[in-house]
Amino acid sequence: MAFTLYSLIQTAILCTNAIAVLHEERFLSKIGWGVEQGVGGFGDDPGIKAQILNLIRSVRTVMRVPLIIVNTACIVLLLLFG
Repeated sequence: MAFTLYSLIQTAILCTNAIAVLHEERFLSKIGWGVEQGVGGFGDDPGIKAQILNLIRSVRTVMRVPLIIVNTACIVLLLLFG
């Protein structure tokens, strides 16, 4: 298996999919990363945990429709070109 640009793009898509499917109540709250864990005061610098939770929420919100389109394009490319 060659290390190509397409394999890098596919890896990025798979990682983004993995972040997008994390569910807060079913998975993240079980490991202590639920909704109530990321609350901080005004003026406080958010910790790394709060920043990661914010990234997960942002990816789920913003990347939902683009991921559907990109996943469909990748599936079609794989079906056409192997």
